[in-house]
Amino acid sequence: MPDPGLPPPSRLLFAAEVPRGAWALGTLLLRGTPRDGPPGDGRPVLLLPGLMIGDRALVPMQRYLRRLGYAADSWGLGRNRGVRTVGEDNERVHALIERRAAAEGPVTLVGVSLGGIMARLAAHRLGPAKVRQVITLASPYAAGPRATNVWRAYQWASGERIDDPRLVARLAELARPLPVPASAIWSRTDGLVSGHACHVPGEPGLRAIEIGGSHLGVHFRASVLRAVADELARG
Repeated sequence: MPDPGLPPPSRLLFAAEVPRGAWALGTLLLRGTPRDGPPGDGRPVLLLPGLMIGDRALVPMQRYLRRLGYAADSWGLGRNRGVRTVGEDNERVHALIERRAAAEGPVTLVGVSLGGIMARLAAHRLGPAKVRQVITLASPYAAGPRATNVWRAYQWASGERIDDPRLVARLAELARPLPVPASAIWSRTDGLVSGHACHVPGEPGLRAIEIGGSHLGVHFRASVLRAVADELARG
């Protein structure tokens, strides 16, 4: 079950999010994505964006993973507005996975923040026949929404209240250990979501990888891209 008592990040970390996120983006624009990483095996990889971001934000990660040799694609559903985008039961994400799995075999899911939560739910609902591996980036699946500084933004974007029994039930489901290999990339200096909400110590089948840095721009940072490539190579 998600930990209901975990507090959100401090006001200081929250206030530092925008400048640190801008630094991550600026560094990407200046240096580009990494040139190194374990070679891929051509498997299908589906990238799922975080709250209120869409496909364009994932282009650098997509290009990096394609350069390594993965068939990486973003979801093509536009900005992630929670249930307004994917449906109450994540059905639009599940449909994407099922189509790719039918054509290419089980799909590896890489989800940023809310996208990682959707990835975990998909793995539970579809199982190993459709989902090969899940990698989450700064995804607060192990605690309640109030362990974040963005729960009000989620309610506004999705139209779903955090005390809705249906949301509470989904959170309990996706927090259980996954039936596929999983990796959780997290930061204790995340200013939007508690880093301790992004992994469960001792969770069976989970590798927790701690990185430094902010929540905003997590998918732009070279250290995170390399960590994703390393976890794909292990899966």
